[in-house]
Amino acid sequence: MTNDVIVEELNTLLRGTYMGVRSFEHYIQELDHDDLRANFQDMQQELKQNASKIAERIQNLGGIPADDEGVSGSMHSFMHKVMLPHDKTKIIEDAIKGIDNYGIHYSEELVKGDLDTTSKQIVEDVINTNRGHVEKLRQLLH
Repeated sequence: MTNDVIVEELNTLLRGTYMGVRSFEHYIQELDHDDLRANFQDMQQELKQNASKIAERIQNLGGIPADDEGVSGSMHSFMHKVMLPHDKTKIIEDAIKGIDNYGIHYSEELVKGDLDTTSKQIVEDVINTNRGHVEKLRQLLH
């Protein structure tokens, strides 16, 4: 495995993380419950911290980190905003679905790829953060 391959894998994860940050921005704009908005803002900050860690690792490998979600991510973000539910429960369910599909399962596939030990640990930390977000969101549903 070369650093170029690792950087490409990490940039894929980084673009996905930026998509998550953008999705949370959409949710926050729709929420009118202060406590719920604060929870979403906390999760968004954790996503931003994860993005920073991934970008730093890419730089340490000699690569250039992505600075946004990319073209397909931008298209997805636009569609997400257009189709975003306005009901609090539906917003939480949508967030759970997105994090579960992209933040956990897709990232788990990435870990199976060509990553060095340090990069794999960063990806696993990102996945664990996402798992925590899903758990927190499930608790908010009840």
